[in-house]
Amino acid sequence: MSRVPGLLGRLGAGLTRMGERLDERRAEAEAEPETETGPVVVGPAPAPPVAEPPARPEPAAAEAKSPVPVAPSGDPAPEHVPPPPSYAPAVAARPDPVLAVPWSMRVAAEVGWRLLVLAGTLYVLTQVISAIALVVLAFVAALLITALLQPTVARLKRMGLPRGVATAVTAISGFVIMGLVGWFVVWQVMDNLDDLSNKVRDGIEELKRWALNSPFHVTEDQINQIAKNLSDTIGANTNEITSAGLQGVTVLVEVLTGILLAMFSTLFLLYDGPKIWQWVLKLVPAAARPGVAGAGPQAWRTLTAYVRGTVIVALIDAICIGVGIYFLGVPMAVPLAVFIFLFAFIPLVGAVISGALAVVVALVTDGVFNALMVLVVVLAVQQIEGHVLQPFILGRAVRVHPLAVVLSVAAGGMVAGIGGAVVAVPLVAVTNTVVGYLRAYARENALRSAVAVEEAPAGEPVPAVAAADRE
Repeated sequence: MSRVPGLLGRLGAGLTRMGERLDERRAEAEAEPETETGPVVVGPAPAPPVAEPPARPEPAAAEAKSPVPVAPSGDPAPEHVPPPPSYAPAVAARPDPVLAVPWSMRVAAEVGWRLLVLAGTLYVLTQVISAIALVVLAFVAALLITALLQPTVARLKRMGLPRGVATAVTAISGFVIMGLVGWFVVWQVMDNLDDLSNKVRDGIEELKRWALNSPFHVTEDQINQIAKNLSDTIGANTNEITSAGLQGVTVLVEVLTGILLAMFSTLFLLYDGPKIWQWVLKLVPAAARPGVAGAGPQAWRTLTAYVRGTVIVALIDAICIGVGIYFLGVPMAVPLAVFIFLFAFIPLVGAVISGALAVVVALVTDGVFNALMVLVVVLAVQQIEGHVLQPFILGRAVRVHPLAVVLSVAAGGMVAGIGGAVVAVPLVAVTNTVVGYLRAYARENALRSAVAVEEAPAGEPVPAVAAADRE
């Protein structure tokens, strides 16, 4: 019985503390600001009256009318999220994935995918060009011929001739001259073919004697064995040679087709060149049209200067080397000079090929000494061309580094053969001119826009021209 009072005392003390805690919580609840739904009631909520449940409104209407935020699960969202307990481990916030990537890597990725897009575009473009290579090469040849003949048309127009008559006279004269040159070369080759074959046979015999007497210890049996192997190879590959001849006929047909296309394209470019350029400008976006309209004449001026300078340099090379090999007694000096003129349109490589051809003809016809003299003449003329003629005639028109010339010729030859090698350097020169002009045009527009913004009074809009330039 003595324990009962102690138990009752502890129970009373516990009830007292519980009442104090309830009073504290009630005071805290009354001290908090009332929310939109009214004061928070502590204690058991009164039972709601029993009534018919109202019809549930549509979800959109209910969300619009209900002022209480609703969680995704449908329950009312809590008004206050309690902080984590003090014993919970600290979790570092994860950074933005974009900010986690280093700046240099982001720049490399941006540049990389753009380069991939450009590479894909260039690949598709090269495939299209390779599919219509004949048309493309014919049109490019027409552009080069037009760049050569257009100054003559302009001069005839200044003399008072109508544009159609000036175009017809220039085009017919140019085609007739080129046809006569081609006919002269073929005539010279056919006329001297018998004499050349006899001299080649004598030259081979002389080379054979020189090989037998040379310090290389070549025997006559070895030379005869080489000749026998060569004849056996030719006899065994008769089918291949026949197919090559058929392919040669196909190539001849393609060449004639390309020549006709180039002739018609040249006529239309000479007559309607400005109208064609105006039509091309309509395909350019309006924002870039002024810059392209200014870059076009600059590019055409560069192409015209390149073609005229190349023709002058090639003509000087052909005349000098042709005169030299003529006085040295090399047969077919005039056809060789024409070949030197034509191959001069291929920078660097053409001079080497044409010079080697002249040396080989001199070697098999007139012996080693005469071949060495022809080599001296060719090297001397090429040195004068490289150090005097090209810097003086082509230096101002074609400002391209020699390394760029070599790489462009190699790339053009790999992509499109001889035609690509011929077109490579003028294409690089024109591209260099266009890029330089567009860069200067953009810089000038930026400066003009900045001046217009500075000179505009405060509160007034920027003039439309400056705004367009800025865009």
